[in-house]
Amino acid sequence: MSYRDEVIRLANPNLSYLGKLGMGGMGLAGEAGEVCDLLKKTIFYNKDLDREKLIQELGDVRWYMEYLMILADTTIEEVERVNVEKLTTRYPNGYSNEAAVARKDQP
Repeated sequence: MSYRDEVIRLANPNLSYLGKLGMGGMGLAGEAGEVCDLLKKTIFYNKDLDREKLIQELGDVRWYMEYLMILADTTIEEVERVNVEKLTTRYPNGYSNEAAVARKDQP
């Protein structure tokens, strides 16, 4: 069974489409917040990075990403391709501070 099949199997089938969008978006934001909190403890409270906890939280982020991609009828490959195209346009010679300041997609 593929990862996508597992996400479909584990998702709540009783939600409306809008409920599924809300669950996906809010779930993604919540799990990203948990990753952020874990990093905050490492950076500001001098705690060792809990690698296993980070992996678990990143897994939750990835689950909600897949869930949203299913709802949007897209794939990780398409999302990655579009992202690389966007960043290549933004930073044609790779990242630099000068290119970041001169970005054409920001006012």
